[in-house]
Amino acid sequence: MSRRICIMLAVVLCFVIPVRAEPIRWVSFDVPYESLRYAMQEDIKSFDTEKHISWIDILSVAACRTGGKCPLASVKKASNDLMTDRSAEELLGSLYQYYDYYHRAYSAVLGGLMGSYCIEKEGVSVCKYGLKAFSPIAAGYGYSHCADFGNSRSFGFRRKHLGNDIMGSLGTPIVAVEGGVIEAMGWNRYGGWRIGIRSFDSKRYYYYAHLQKDHPFAPGLQEGDIVQAGDLIGFMGRTGYSDQENVNNITAVHLHFGMQLIFDESQKECLSEIWVDVYDIVRLLSEHRSTLKKTDNGWERAYPYRDLDTNELYDTAG
Repeated sequence: MSRRICIMLAVVLCFVIPVRAEPIRWVSFDVPYESLRYAMQEDIKSFDTEKHISWIDILSVAACRTGGKCPLASVKKASNDLMTDRSAEELLGSLYQYYDYYHRAYSAVLGGLMGSYCIEKEGVSVCKYGLKAFSPIAAGYGYSHCADFGNSRSFGFRRKHLGNDIMGSLGTPIVAVEGGVIEAMGWNRYGGWRIGIRSFDSKRYYYYAHLQKDHPFAPGLQEGDIVQAGDLIGFMGRTGYSDQENVNNITAVHLHFGMQLIFDESQKECLSEIWVDVYDIVRLLSEHRSTLKKTDNGWERAYPYRDLDTNELYDTAG
């Protein structure tokens, strides 16, 4: 009798306790810049209205209809459709079976880039909703880049390039794209002097590599520190491709910038890591650049910044 009761209880619990979705194992992020920008603008435009539409919702509907390609026309249609009273399920019909995947994947990629924040100018705090993440290159410094994700690399072993190389001048200030916790910092034989920052929601790991020889990092920075989006973290260089520390073995000065998605901690350091193409994201972030100034006491932000969406635990003084 007791065994039968246990079986019945187990069956009941299966219906009562929600089943945790399996971690996503692979993401191909192919959303073009024009679509990202349009969806972002629609999100911002509708923010203070009764019908606020998230850019992630827009892109997820478009992705279901186009197999993840999201051309601008499909994004415009998805935005218009979502402005009606119809739900994503009603709009997509049988294609809705893919919605959860795209929504989870795009939330992981884009979740920390938009939101509410305040900047202080001339002693006045100005609060906004919009693109709150920053370009990795500080304001006032030139750079160039191209779509190079997946190109071949041969140092150490043959592999694919899992980031975006941003070309610039030696010593160009590099800033944190998004706020988070410094999870890795120091020398890596491939990336040279590099910093790895985990977003506050733990879903994104930002990788900044080939920093400057001798003075790679922002003064006083160390592993475990909390940084805000737009904070100075280091300086562009060409270190790496060496087991010996502090060596310039990279031909051209540039920043290797990458984003790894982490749906489960087992994905952090393994053979099946999820790195996404950030070229179009870098293009989008060029519209929001952090202004720094150098003083007698070192570098500081020209405009103090506060992310209004993060937990108070992670807020810094700016």
